Amino acid sequence: MTMRRTNKRSLVQTCICLTVLLAIGLWLSLFTGVAAIPLQTVLKQWSLAEPSKELLIFQTIRLPRAVLGALIGANLAVAGALMQAITRNPFASPQVFGVNAGASLVVVLAILFLPSIGSANLIYFAFAGAILGGFTVLGFASSRGMTNLKIALVGMAVHLLLTSITKGLIIYNEHISDVMFWLSGSISGATWADVRMILPWSVLGLALAAGLAGSLSVFRLGEEVAMGLGQKIVVVRLLACAAIVILGGASVAVAGAVGFIGLMIPHIARKLVGTDYRAVIFASAWGGAVLVTYSDVVARLISFPFESPVGIVTALLGTPFFLYLARKKGRELV
Repeated sequence: MTMRRTNKRSLVQTCICLTVLLAIGLWLSLFTGVAAIPLQTVLKQWSLAEPSKELLIFQTIRLPRAVLGALIGANLAVAGALMQAITRNPFASPQVFGVNAGASLVVVLAILFLPSIGSANLIYFAFAGAILGGFTVLGFASSRGMTNLKIALVGMAVHLLLTSITKGLIIYNEHISDVMFWLSGSISGATWADVRMILPWSVLGLALAAGLAGSLSVFRLGEEVAMGLGQKIVVVRLLACAAIVILGGASVAVAGAVGFIGLMIPHIARKLVGTDYRAVIFASAWGGAVLVTYSDVVARLISFPFESPVGIVTALLGTPFFLYLARKKGRELV
């Protein structure tokens, strides 16, 4: 009983803290940039429906960018939590498992060879690429026995290979060179069209993850225990993989490969709320939204008044975390 109360108390405290942090982050996102937009001016012009440059920037640039960043953060963090749950691998994430790199490669191929395709249709190519990347990693890692260390090493090798191919295609096709900025993970050109494109897929993927949360908690006890408790392991894994592809693919389609969110946030969430995945999924979604929101604000300030991709900031945060995790879990993985 004491543990349950502690977990509930921790969950409530975590929710309050993350809500406050997200609110502050969204505020900073809305009012940080080259153009100074006073809050009073925006509120006055919005209430009176007075058209102005400040209101136009706020409604069409800043607001969709803030919303999109929060959605992408939630998607990638939950995708990482799902991957770590079904593989029981602390290094599992959309980036390490090749999901981001595969989605990016197929999207670039679609842009290169199907130039007339609409941007709204790129999301389906991202889904296909996410499946390609994930199954490539699992295929190579499963030969001669699968271990957590082997998955991590194969995943990073496949990620680097697919990323190199993608960048090579961009370099040798100058007419799509502007994709390079997107490839680094950027939401600087976010529009309401991007939000509308990703929103239904985000809702579907997050709802599916929430529905699987109870089963995923049992997965941490091991496959034999899960089967003994009546869990349909194959079905749960397939549904979890579908959610991962939806969440990861949709995010890459609109923002490129924003890395390390799915690696860092689930670990932090479990540290804060425990191992019950009904709480971990919720905390991961909230925490991912917070991290990407703040990272995007920092990305605007790195070389102000010019902007940097948000993926650079998440990589700067995620690389030390990956090394720390490798050192901490190294003995367990060998």
